[in-house]
This record gives sequence, C-alpha cells and structure tokens, in this order.
Amino acid sequence: MDNISSKNADRFLGFADTYENARPIMPIYPVKIIKQYLMENPETVVDLGCGTGLSTMVWECNCNKVIGIEPSDDMRKVAISKQNENVSFLKGYSHETGLDNNSVNVVVCSQSFHWMEPSSTLAEINRILKNGGIFTTVDCDWPPVSHWEVEKAYMKLFDKVHCIEETLPTIKDNFIRYKKSKHLDNIINSGFFSFAREVVFSNTEKCTSDRLINLTLSQGSLQGVLKNAPKLIFEDVESFKSLVNQIFKDRTFEIEFSYRMRIAIK
Repeated sequence: MDNISSKNADRFLGFADTYENARPIMPIYPVKIIKQYLMENPETVVDLGCGTGLSTMVWECNCNKVIGIEPSDDMRKVAISKQNENVSFLKGYSHETGLDNNSVNVVVCSQSFHWMEPSSTLAEINRILKNGGIFTTVDCDWPPVSHWEVEKAYMKLFDKVHCIEETLPTIKDNFIRYKKSKHLDNIINSGFFSFAREVVFSNTEKCTSDRLINLTLSQGSLQGVLKNAPKLIFEDVESFKSLVNQIFKDRTFEIEFSYRMRIAIK
C-alpha cells in the first residue's frame, strides 16, 4: 500500500508552481452544501490530498480549523506558505493521516480521490470522522468548456497520453489510477455511511491562453510522459499550444468547469 501511495505521489513532483498558478480553486458551492447538510459551521475540516492548498483555503473562514494532508513534498511546500492560525498542512497519506479517532467533522477530497486506494482510504476516513460527519469528493471534468476546437485537440492529446501510459514500461507500472465513475459506488459499498448521493454543478472562471496551456500541463498523466518519453509527445503538445494561442490570442475569456460532487453522511 505504501509503495502504491508513494508512486502516485511521485507523479506530482516537479510542477507544483504550474499546478498552483493554473488549477481552479475550490468553488464555494461544495462548502455551501456541506454546511447545509451539517446545519452549522464545521469545527474541523480535513482536505485529503490537498496538493498546493488550492482546495484548502476556501475553508479558512468557513470552519474553526482546516488541516490539509498531502504526501508530495513539492506540493506541500507551496501549501505551507499559506498556513495561518486556523490553516495547517501535514505530510500524510489517505490511508494513514496520523489524526485522532473521531476528531473531524468533514473530510474533502478535491481532485484527489482517484489517486487513493478506496477501501483503505474510506476506512481511514471512517476512523477520523465523527458520527454525523460528512465525506465529500469533488472532481471536475476535463477539459473545461472553452472552445470546441481546443476541447477536441485536448481530447486527442490525452487519448495519446493515456495510450502511452498504458504501453510504456517506464510509466505503466509506476501508478494506479482509480475510476472516478466508481467513487459513489465505493462510498456506498464501504458500509460506513447512512446516506450518499451525487450532486453536479459548474463554475465559471477567467482564463488566458497561458493559463489554459498550463492547465493542460498541470495534468499528472501528461507530466509523466514528458518526464519519461518527451519525444513521443513533444510535437503534440506544441501543436496544442499553437492552437490555443491562435484561437484566444492575448485576450481574457471565460471557461466553465463542470463538477461532480459525491457527498456522504456518516
């Protein structure tokens, strides 16, 4: 288990700055729904697999204490720069957080649950979560809505990325990705929760050509190919960059992220 977790964490080495500057922050909508289900502000929230803290800081004024848990040293180094009196970041894994039993009100996995072995992770979440507490996964669909030609090019690029991932020996044995489509089933089948459902929503953000390109480069799968076999994908990446710049040039435009939120009550 530790070996799998370490390999998955290593996928995020070397591009924390790109990730921090391009990825979407956590929208306020999941916070609103969680607080509505709790009927109060939570005392303690855990952001599991928090990355650079983009999904953590939305809780700063919405709970008494938020703890980001992140195994990647690169990602956590950026996150730690955001610490304050009620926001902290710790090194840990989804199956081994180091937190006390029954100590938190909310556990959130934002763009991260698919990198976690579900059975051991859900058992750990059940251990640290208080009765009546909430577990939520929040994932956005890729690519964001921007322009149909860019979206088509993105999908073509990542079809090739995933094909390389599945066939290249230096990559295919170095990670395990769990299906997002199974999140709700895994939560329900764990037997830890009295209620679970899926909620869908969207969120609009401002974007530029540079940000859209860096959003693409922030994907761990693409980074894995660029690190291990750059010649196989270099021309495809450059072609994608050229298309984005050609369509959007130097203007600011809106993109739409579609989200799927799975929420469960212990």
